[in-house]
Amino acid sequence: MGIVLNQSLKNTIITYIGFGIGGINTIYLYPVFLGATFYGLTNYVTSCANVIMPLFAIGMQNTLVKFYSQYKTEEEKSRFLSFTVLFPFLLIVPMLLIGLFFYDEILFFLSKKNAIVKNYIWLIPFIGLCMAYFEIFYAWLRVHMHSVFGNFIKEVGLRLFSLFLLIGVYYNWLSVEGFVYATAGLYFLAFLVTMFYAFSIQKPTFQFTIPENTKEILTYTFYIILSGSVANLLLDGDKMILNQYMHIENIAFYSVATYIALVISVPSRAMHQIVYPITARLMHENKHDELNDLYKKTSINLQVVGGLVMLGIFVNINQLYEMVPKAYSGGILVVFMIGISKYFDLILGNNNAIIFNTKYYKTVLFLGVALVILTIVLNMIFIPIYGIMGSAFATLLSITLYSLAKLIFVVKRLDLYPFTSQTLYSIAITFVLFLLFYFWQFSFHPIISIGLKSTLVTILYVYINYKFVISTEINQVMNNVLKKFRK
Repeated sequence: MGIVLNQSLKNTIITYIGFGIGGINTIYLYPVFLGATFYGLTNYVTSCANVIMPLFAIGMQNTLVKFYSQYKTEEEKSRFLSFTVLFPFLLIVPMLLIGLFFYDEILFFLSKKNAIVKNYIWLIPFIGLCMAYFEIFYAWLRVHMHSVFGNFIKEVGLRLFSLFLLIGVYYNWLSVEGFVYATAGLYFLAFLVTMFYAFSIQKPTFQFTIPENTKEILTYTFYIILSGSVANLLLDGDKMILNQYMHIENIAFYSVATYIALVISVPSRAMHQIVYPITARLMHENKHDELNDLYKKTSINLQVVGGLVMLGIFVNINQLYEMVPKAYSGGILVVFMIGISKYFDLILGNNNAIIFNTKYYKTVLFLGVALVILTIVLNMIFIPIYGIMGSAFATLLSITLYSLAKLIFVVKRLDLYPFTSQTLYSIAITFVLFLLFYFWQFSFHPIISIGLKSTLVTILYVYINYKFVISTEINQVMNNVLKKFRK
């Protein structure tokens, strides 16, 4: 347990550091140093690569983690590792051959609105392939209890080296065109470094053999490909659709807004790492009342923490956008719409952990496919009418409907309910403080204004939540901290 807790803490810290570096890149360096066109182009290429990555990996990164411990001998484990690395080529090679055969048609379709995309199309499968094998070798490290290195490469390394490349663009050591190719090189380097580190942990003896439980593996893999594709399409699919209807710089405007809004979902990552195994145990032991209590606790705790993050973003959004080029200001409404969708998903607590530990998880995966179809259709309807605001509205609508469907599923099927009267009080507190601080503008430099307003909001928000005991667990933590200060 010690190594698990130790690595979980390190991974959480690394994730926050990575998000901080990514914030600097996204909000300031990309827009200023790279410009909207090449920022949009870079984001489009990496988003497309991320969407096709689950197909290239064939779900082997998750399959490796799930089945590795079931093999008892070192020989069996070595064969399975070989299988997870070599098996994806059975799909990768045909996909690449099909891509080459229909290259001109694909080129025409993807570049008909933005001709600049044409010269960089080949980078999409290249980066997707690098991403896929990075994830497989990262899973290789995780099953050997060496997760920190891969997480550092993924969360910090890529973003930190992107920062260095952006500085290179600023000093004219690198052209903006060269930056796009250098970004592809970064993903290749990340894959190579992770692969060699994985080999240093366990030396491979490659041999293509079919595992005895192949049918079970392939069934699981199919659903993981489905799940990964749904998740990545929801994350990056809207940027792909934007390229078909709008000039590519709009992807840059949209990317800045969505990155800011995604910060709201960061607090759920650390909690889900802790709560997921607890949820699985309670469900396995049929402890309904304890599970229902945990459901309510995760909901209100994430609501309080996520509410503070959302409030801090929303009341400072105008000052935040003063620090980026004026052309990006149209993304403010996007931040609100994406942010609200993330907040709603946040207050469902450990909803996903509950669903994926039931026998109904396959049904929910197909529900996710329906969501992707709905998102694509809504984007195709609203983008031509409202531009990036239409894409944000499509995301808000589809994710809200999906979250509602999952909530109704858990309530009706499992008789579990996440909300209490404290949920309404928390929403009311957040809304009142938003009205109080959003229209209160300071005449200082944006950074000073953000710091001052954030401090006032945090003090008032924490005090009110503490005074009205919105979350008993958070109050207990605060009481323990206060006791230490009083000594």
